[in-house]
Amino acid sequence: MRIGVVGTGYVGLVSGTCFADSGNTVTCLDIDAAKVARLTAGEVPIYEPGLEEMVVRNAEAGRLRFTTDTATAIADAEVIFLAVGTPPSADGSADLSALWKVVDTVAEHLSSTAIVVTKSTVPVGTCAGIERRLRDRLGRSCRVASNPEFLKEGAAIEDFQKPDRVVVGVREEAVGKVLHNLYRPFLRTENPFLVMSPESSEMTKYVANALLATKISFINEVANLSERMEADIDDVRRGIGHDSRIGFAFLFPGVGYGGSCFPKDVQALAAMARDKGVGSRILTAVHETNLAQKKVLGQKILAHYGGSLEGKTVAIWGLAFKARTDDVRDAPAIDLIHQMLSGGARVRVHDPEAMGNVQAIFGDALSYAEGPLDAARGADCLAVVTEWGAYRRPDFDALAKTLAGRVIFDGRNLYEPEEMRARGFTYYAIGKQPVVEPSDG
Repeated sequence: MRIGVVGTGYVGLVSGTCFADSGNTVTCLDIDAAKVARLTAGEVPIYEPGLEEMVVRNAEAGRLRFTTDTATAIADAEVIFLAVGTPPSADGSADLSALWKVVDTVAEHLSSTAIVVTKSTVPVGTCAGIERRLRDRLGRSCRVASNPEFLKEGAAIEDFQKPDRVVVGVREEAVGKVLHNLYRPFLRTENPFLVMSPESSEMTKYVANALLATKISFINEVANLSERMEADIDDVRRGIGHDSRIGFAFLFPGVGYGGSCFPKDVQALAAMARDKGVGSRILTAVHETNLAQKKVLGQKILAHYGGSLEGKTVAIWGLAFKARTDDVRDAPAIDLIHQMLSGGARVRVHDPEAMGNVQAIFGDALSYAEGPLDAARGADCLAVVTEWGAYRRPDFDALAKTLAGRVIFDGRNLYEPEEMRARGFTYYAIGKQPVVEPSDG
């Protein structure tokens, strides 16, 4: 099948590459000429395990190409996926200006049988809006569908090729059949292909992300309460997680969620609720709880040092919002860095993939270390913010010798308090009683 993908961001690039890898001919369109040149040369501008190798392989096979020319990407495409950004507006609602511009640009090149599919996360009713816009511009009806993505950064290729489910929103049975045929190579293990209205499909994406974000904010709020009640959140988590109605997924306390999806999708769903006159108290609380949770680790650091960080050096392990990505959008580490700098601290950071993106934000206000121990060398304390594998079992003996102060603030609960006590560290985690050595401070 001939496929056009508009937008070579995270969703568009992964989707287009995976479609090419299953035998389709895919042309990815982007207005950024420099980005297209890099992709054509086999350079992937984002970090996603396995993606660069797959891009190069399919480009060399002639199944995947990149262009800035709309006609080249759209004119003979049977299916066109729209994968442009929908960032939050000031009121939290999704900004669709880029999407509408793309629809207008694509319209003049659409064949009469082409199917336009929204891959972007868009408010409910957007598909209907695209249908009206294309009909007004072209004087004819066009086939438009919704196909939300459910990709986790760091595992996006596996998620695409082995999906829990594929959701499509269509108004014509024939359109559903075309999309089912396109996704058939990825559904060989009988995972469901769910066909519904475009409105239900659009709603499904927001509700899925909002519910996962709710679980994260809930366990974080409970963790903060457990700590004050002298309970251990990991014991509590195990106590509830074995209930089959609850489970363990997304019930890991930490420093809050970030990334390109959860923050904006929770706010966008709340904005839709407000627009329709429906209360959004839970969604508002989820968002506000997460904003507050991003400050918790910094508050622990400030409290440990009596409210002043003047003359202190804080080492930070982990900058991306999660492991296996270089994405720092709404990352908790960004909030922590601002807190530390505002408190007068010197900040030295390390991340396997995300340091370039953080340097673009903070410049020379930070020190950038080549390795984890380099970041910790001479620091008064260490804050662990992202759960990269390299941070899970460090050489604690070497770390103890490297840190000027044996103080660890663990934002991911990677370490066991009793082990930290035995090794002589002062140790703070989320939802646990601190291990405080009298000599530290």
